[in-house]
Amino acid sequence: MSDKGYRVKEHGCSTKRYCQTLELKDVPELIQEYIMFHSKAYAWPEIREGIRSVGILEMEIYISGNRLFMIVETPLDFDWDKAMAELATLPLQKEWEDYMAVFQLCKPGETSAEKWKKMERIFYLYE
Repeated sequence: MSDKGYRVKEHGCSTKRYCQTLELKDVPELIQEYIMFHSKAYAWPEIREGIRSVGILEMEIYISGNRLFMIVETPLDFDWDKAMAELATLPLQKEWEDYMAVFQLCKPGETSAEKWKKMERIFYLYE
């Protein structure tokens, strides 16, 4: 955990952000394995490439206990539904989702767009 915060990448264009949440099964060994499979060393390269190929500029996942919080940054003209439909058809995406479902509190066969629940922003400081 960083007490100093996390650096945010600058994309050189105006962006928008989506925030989502998902719960993992509350089993410490499964949570540690889930974390490992999201590290650069173990994450499937095809999944990272697929995320970028649908227009996502940045994606971050944070964890507290068994609760995940995801931030997705995209260009302003990004179409979430279109991108998620395309992502679901990419090579290895279904296999990845099925494998990750072992760790997640979700229904078998759900896509990423169905598992992760969008959050509503209720507060911000900037004008």
